[in-house]
Amino acid sequence: MRRHADDGTVGSQAIHTLVPKRGNRHADYAFCPSIISPKAADVIEVLEALGFERRHKKEGINDKDITSVSMKNADGFSVIVTQVDQLPQDLTTIQMNVRDFDEAYQPLESKGFKNSQGDKITETGSSKSTMMVSPSGYSIAITEHIRK
Repeated sequence: MRRHADDGTVGSQAIHTLVPKRGNRHADYAFCPSIISPKAADVIEVLEALGFERRHKKEGINDKDITSVSMKNADGFSVIVTQVDQLPQDLTTIQMNVRDFDEAYQPLESKGFKNSQGDKITETGSSKSTMMVSPSGYSIAITEHIRK
């Protein structure tokens, strides 16, 4: 973890760069912001103006007209923008990429987080995910990317 030399506080690095490493890979969790919007194209346009580039696009999530775009800037900061038409306004969440979905799901559930989809888990073939909502209302979207 990077710290300021003068006072030992954590520097202003992206959350995912603060995740401790195990060997030559990051630990089992990585984090980035996620913006879910009925106007995702507008959000993407702003992020592109700020230097972010589209890196990956997934369409037809949950057999619906839901599209997710992963973006990254030159410094390696990531953000995910998802188009969801039925939302009345933008929603922000923390995206937590995990190596083991069940291992991440169970502790959140034990702390009172609820699956925003009820009992449904989204499985696309390349990932397994859902959004968990805390008792106070903040959310964490957990995703395991399936390695082939």
